[in-house]
Amino acid sequence: MQPVQVADSITKLGPESRGTVLVTGSHGGSYCGYLAALAGLRGVIFNDAGVGLDGAGIGALEYLQRLGIAAAAVAHTSARIGDGADMLARGQIRHCNATASALGCAIGQTCQETAEIMQRGKVFEGDAPTYEETRKLLREAPVRVIACDSASLVQPDDEDAIIITGSHGGRLAGRPDYGLAVQARGGVFNDAGGGIDMAGIQRLEILDKAAVPAVTVDAMTARIGDARSAWESGIISHINAHAAKRGVMVGMTVPTFAELLSL
Repeated sequence: MQPVQVADSITKLGPESRGTVLVTGSHGGSYCGYLAALAGLRGVIFNDAGVGLDGAGIGALEYLQRLGIAAAAVAHTSARIGDGADMLARGQIRHCNATASALGCAIGQTCQETAEIMQRGKVFEGDAPTYEETRKLLREAPVRVIACDSASLVQPDDEDAIIITGSHGGRLAGRPDYGLAVQARGGVFNDAGGGIDMAGIQRLEILDKAAVPAVTVDAMTARIGDARSAWESGIISHINAHAAKRGVMVGMTVPTFAELLSL
């Protein structure tokens, strides 16, 4: 049996992950569930990201249940989102799908215990269902506004665009200086409920050092993993200093943020 794998993000898995149980610092949104299926995992444990609007922070559990893949999520108040090692060390299970429960996984277990139990599960050998569009141009002028369900979908030619992501606003433990892949005009993330050590908003400080105005939206106002949801209903919950200099305030909408950065 292969050892339990740990990753800060599920977006960069290689072929060596196939057939393993993965503990990931990623949120448990549906897109992350799709990536878990695509990787052919035996089982996976996410961060529940505060669960949030429409239960989006654990949407992957239902998605993976339909494919017979064991999935669980730790409480965001027990381990830092974006930090797989912290998940494994401190995470407490708060959600399990039926496939995981049938193996013996249960709410209240440690992340380590659940990961070990998941090794009894079957490897997913099927094809992951096609996932709907995850990147869209929302507006061309006066400044491009791009919606990316994951920050990993940002492209080199997105330089100077306002990038609305569905990603959590946490720091990736293995890439502590990573904010966005380009020098953006502005960035929007989901606060993942804040969580332990306020891990869900730490990327704002990184982007502040890069002189990028950045904000998070309240997880209860927009579905994590869904950039269009952030654009349509997200309410800003935290801002960095460069955003404040542009007149952005907590309580504003994301389109208002974009308007201020377009002036």
